Amino acid sequence: MDLDKIISELQYKAVRSSGAGGQNVNKVASKVVLTFDIEQSQGLSHEEKNRIKIKLAPRLTSEFLLILNGEEDRSQLKNKTLVTKRFVEIIKTALIVPKSRKATKTPRSAIEKRIKTKRSTSEIKQSRRKPNIDSPI
Repeated sequence: MDLDKIISELQYKAVRSSGAGGQNVNKVASKVVLTFDIEQSQGLSHEEKNRIKIKLAPRLTSEFLLILNGEEDRSQLKNKTLVTKRFVEIIKTALIVPKSRKATKTPRSAIEKRIKTKRSTSEIKQSRRKPNIDSPI
């Protein structure tokens, strides 16, 4: 993953932010919309693209575009830096390869200990029973 190349491929668009904003609401385009095309990216390998497509499937459009909105601040520049940081975090977490699980066997000592405790509890319960008088000794 070439992060500098990926960041250079990002497309930003400034849009008017929704919600209350006073007199500036109809004049200032402070909301930033970040768009990243996974298919056309030169900074990702084929395997990385596939991993991102699988992990971020709910967030992607049908054309494999990742779209993020940033409207936390009144400043367009701050919103741009915030949405870029969020994008980098999302991409890094999507590219983490999970560790493969190694199957382990139950140790023999644990099996023997379990059987031993079962025997002892069985003997305790047998000793609580009423003695059987009918059987010859």
